[in-house]
Amino acid sequence: QVQLVESGGGLVQAGGSLRLSCAASGSISSLIAMGWYRQAPGKQRELVETIISRDGSALYGDSVKGRFTISRDSAKNTVYLQMNSLKPEDTAVYYCHADIELPRNTPRYWGQGTQVTVSS
Repeated sequence: QVQLVESGGGLVQAGGSLRLSCAASGSISSLIAMGWYRQAPGKQRELVETIISRDGSALYGDSVKGRFTISRDSAKNTVYLQMNSLKPEDTAVYYCHADIELPRNTPRYWGQGTQVTVSS
């Protein structure tokens, strides 16, 4: 089992910044990827940004390119999402995820979510 604890959400004005954190614990020795998705009301959950453990490369959604940056502290099993130039359309619940490689499957674990609200 893997536990993910998120923090850092809140209310910010458009153009402002926030930093999200996600700390992982449990059976994470075979971590494949770890990062962030988001879900706005009435919309599907979408990729924000995630880090591939094998080579440290990042995958990101087009809507956050150039504004959001993901980083990780491997010693702390923590990933961070620095969000700059926030827009009202960034308002959503942000979910941390961790993908683990097991012998027979690759489960994805989710955090509880943290609300980010951007006012215009």
